Amino acid sequence: MGGVAVTERRNHLDLEPDTVERDLVKLVLTVVELLRQLMERQALRRFDTGDLSEEQEERIGLTLMLLDDRMTELRERYGLRPEDLNLDLGPLGPLLPRE
Repeated sequence: MGGVAVTERRNHLDLEPDTVERDLVKLVLTVVELLRQLMERQALRRFDTGDLSEEQEERIGLTLMLLDDRMTELRERYGLRPEDLNLDLGPLGPLLPRE
């Protein structure tokens, strides 16, 4: 049991303790997914420029695969789809690039 999720409807607040964990996980996974994608792009740039040894390439590749697997497990555990982690920033568009 955690905190309380709050939903506002016409000056009335509905407290939904059952959703707080899922909402918190969704927010955390969104941040982790953003960082994962940034790390992946940086790794690809380093692969392309030849800055990494073969051992470093293997280690980074394995780490990114394991992180992706863990993200998938957590999304499934909380009933989230990959697109659920992509926040709509209004006129700026989505937070994460669409794959």
